[in-house]
Amino acid sequence: MKLAPFLVIPIVLWSCSQRSDHSDLSVFRYNESAGISSLDPAYSRNLENIWACNMLYNGLTEVNDNLEVEPSIARSWTIDSSGTEYTFHLRSDVFFHDSEAFKDSVGRRVTARDFVYSFKRILSPSLSSPGSWVFGVVAPDEPFTAVDDSTLIVRLSEPFPPFLGLLGMQYCAVLPREALEKYGDDFRSHPVGTGPFRFHFWIENSRLVLRKNERYFERDESGARLPYLDVVSVSFIPDKSAAYLDLLKGNFDFMSGLHGSYKDEILNAEGELNPLHEDRFYLQKHPFLKTDYLGFAINPPQGNSGPWRNADLRKAVNYGIDRSAMVRYLRNNVYAPADGGFIPRGMPGHTEGSGYSYRPDSVRAILRRAGYPGGKGLEPLRLSTTSDYVDLCEFVQHQLGEFGIEVKVDVLPASVHRERSARGDLEFFRKSWLADYPDDENFMALFYSENITPKGPNYFFYSNARFDSLYNEALGITDADRRRQLYRAMDSTVTADAPVVPLYYDVVMRFVSRRVSGLDSNPMNFLDLRRVKVE
Repeated sequence: MKLAPFLVIPIVLWSCSQRSDHSDLSVFRYNESAGISSLDPAYSRNLENIWACNMLYNGLTEVNDNLEVEPSIARSWTIDSSGTEYTFHLRSDVFFHDSEAFKDSVGRRVTARDFVYSFKRILSPSLSSPGSWVFGVVAPDEPFTAVDDSTLIVRLSEPFPPFLGLLGMQYCAVLPREALEKYGDDFRSHPVGTGPFRFHFWIENSRLVLRKNERYFERDESGARLPYLDVVSVSFIPDKSAAYLDLLKGNFDFMSGLHGSYKDEILNAEGELNPLHEDRFYLQKHPFLKTDYLGFAINPPQGNSGPWRNADLRKAVNYGIDRSAMVRYLRNNVYAPADGGFIPRGMPGHTEGSGYSYRPDSVRAILRRAGYPGGKGLEPLRLSTTSDYVDLCEFVQHQLGEFGIEVKVDVLPASVHRERSARGDLEFFRKSWLADYPDDENFMALFYSENITPKGPNYFFYSNARFDSLYNEALGITDADRRRQLYRAMDSTVTADAPVVPLYYDVVMRFVSRRVSGLDSNPMNFLDLRRVKVE
């Protein structure tokens, strides 16, 4: 008999997600085909976990749709003249969600000590959080100090201007010690935060339901308390084609991303919404902070790059790929050809037209100058990829073949491809880089010599003294305009040395029900439901 109340809760909320049965509730419904592995922000490594955690938690700062850092729980902050000591002044009206972990099950006010506890937890080796790197720049001794309930000091070991943006990541969310001590490892499925929505239930691989946080601290311009929605209901249908059909039926209010199984039906040849669907939903398109590329291991420990250590030959590859044709024929013109260097559109340091374009005559001239006319005498390039990108790599194979540059495509399991590229075992490989935080440094860090794998994501074994000097100079400057100039100079240096072949810049694509208003899109592809309304 004691089990009966537990069994009723999911059934009731399941019906709550059907607007026709509960018209008094405002419910937003979407599908997460990849599933959610944890509701603990310490493990918010992938987008699906981040979306859920964005609704449940807050940090000191947040990043707005224009990639600007704004206050969240920190109402203001100051940075000392050395650029290494940050003093945050906290709001006094932020409360944790009600939970059995608290006295009388009522959430208490957030204090600076909660941030000290939360930040130290992320750094704890026993937690093994993938986000521990966020605090890699903090001082080794006494990095976090709670001066009083509303004043927090964070000390860095050296200046790092992107740090405020890092604090907006969910790894840095504030958590209550009481809930973590009560639930232990089960905090992943018993989350307690401060966010606009509070946890109700989670049936893994079936449904997650969040309810409105009635004590959320933010208000709109009229003074009304956010959020507007009563319920967020997340389904976990792994088949993207089936989820797409549910969107067409009106069972979901939103879908993010584009899958090959339905891209030709939902979009026209120009990458715009098929007019047949305009009465049911609308399309949001926005630059996504992600660059898809081909990388050369130009100086690996094994020394297996052969003639491709020559920057001119790598430039020939860059000039020999028609990126516009690639995105037109293989990606429905959804993505943008990467003709502006490695920093993608949407980032301040991006410079349109500063990279490579399709120049057949340059390819032929470079090959002749290098002693390989028409590609004669060149060793075949072995291009490694995963099954999802075979079409793209075969396109590259065909294009370069027209200039006598032979390319052999190796298809590897994703885990093998990831491991071997990190070891430097692959001379030529397809990968992508998605921004962890909205700063140009995030993309330029791939080429810093101190980040050569296994220390970091420099899988190219690229080292350039001028680049390193510019990179280090930028880390010591807080002036945004000057830093932008330095990052553009770094990107130009990388373009000249050509350790990578930028292919295209990704795009956020969202298909949103006409019933939905107030859902904004942003280059980080965050899902922000605070101001969303559903008719």
